[in-house]
Amino acid sequence: MGTLKTLLAAVAGLAISASAAMADTTIKMVEVITSPPRTELLKKQIAEFEAANPGIKVELVSLPWGQAFEKFLTMVQAGDTPDVVEMPERWLALYANNGQLEDLAPYMAKWPDAGTIGERAKTFGSVAGGKQYMLPYGYYIRAMFWNKKLFKEAGMDKPPATMDEFVEASKKISAIQGKYGYCLRGGPGSYTGVNMFMNIAAGNGAQFTEDGTSTANSEGAVKGLQMLADLYKNGYAPKDSVSWGFNEIVTGFYSGTCAMLDQDPDALIGVAEKMPAEDFAVAPMPVGPNGKSYPTLGYAGWSMFADSEHKEESAKLIGALTAPEANLEWAKTVGVIPIHNGADKDPHFATEQFKGWFDELNDSAKYEFVTPPVHLENLGNFVDQVAIKNFQEVLLGQKDAKTVADEWAAFLTKEQQDWLAKNKK
Repeated sequence: MGTLKTLLAAVAGLAISASAAMADTTIKMVEVITSPPRTELLKKQIAEFEAANPGIKVELVSLPWGQAFEKFLTMVQAGDTPDVVEMPERWLALYANNGQLEDLAPYMAKWPDAGTIGERAKTFGSVAGGKQYMLPYGYYIRAMFWNKKLFKEAGMDKPPATMDEFVEASKKISAIQGKYGYCLRGGPGSYTGVNMFMNIAAGNGAQFTEDGTSTANSEGAVKGLQMLADLYKNGYAPKDSVSWGFNEIVTGFYSGTCAMLDQDPDALIGVAEKMPAEDFAVAPMPVGPNGKSYPTLGYAGWSMFADSEHKEESAKLIGALTAPEANLEWAKTVGVIPIHNGADKDPHFATEQFKGWFDELNDSAKYEFVTPPVHLENLGNFVDQVAIKNFQEVLLGQKDAKTVADEWAAFLTKEQQDWLAKNKK
């Protein structure tokens, strides 16, 4: 009898252990584009996912955006890979091309909401390796914020329509004591905007020629880089903007320190909280000499690591975070254009504040979107490390614009030509 009791106790113990093991399924998730509001929302959405999926827990690791590239790369190299990671588009090739990411397409095919995911999301998430190694959660599109009060004080009543008008407006506003024309971003994240101004000045959104030669040091591109250096040197941007990142430029705008800010919809969140709606607006990016503009279109999303031991659960989490209702909530809070078809009909996006972005989206003849060459494996390090240092050297007069543009072109040309050689059909 005692033996039977012992056996039954052992079986019961195994059942309890199995139950505990099921309840302890933990998905490790890393976010990298961090800020308090978005982390708070992500935690809320994770809590909702956990409540709907008993037995699955999500461990969230939040990396500071300024050091996220290095910190995450160090984690991966040490074998500390997460199940799910927030993937900026420029990091995608580094991990996808090394076979470290899972193809999400088979999992997405089972999702009830897969039918309304826009084709753009499927295309952009598959640019590296040709498989769905990332599902974007939204798009970052550049447009020009302008301070109506400061413009009026400087004798102007409309935003700059051309690059020449942009420079002139910067000059006029900077003549006001303690005010500056432009919220320059010289620190983390600066390259995207710099590259955009170079493209606009060059009248060319193509990053490379057919043989893989970079256009970064074309005559027009160098002029665009020099224009930014001159803005800074002439005092049309705050002196400390040489090291400004996202938070600093947004603060510079809503505090009334500087009158213009080129940014994505995510900047609208902070600005709208701090400024009366009647004091600012968002206009399309100014056009260059050829009458066209080349706003950047960036994106980020969710990826799963191929060595995850919880692939079904991880895919379920990504599906929940990008489902229509959750994605709309995310887009409104984080400041991106949603990925699902029909989301633009939501009243939140049908306002004057979104007009600049939708004007760009609706006029393909005048506005040509440029996406980063995210298929290049070493783009992340270049954008988040090398290019920032180089741009600061140009602003401070330590290197001239042509020298830096030549260095960038040499790096990008080698990367593109290596990629072309590897991907010859």
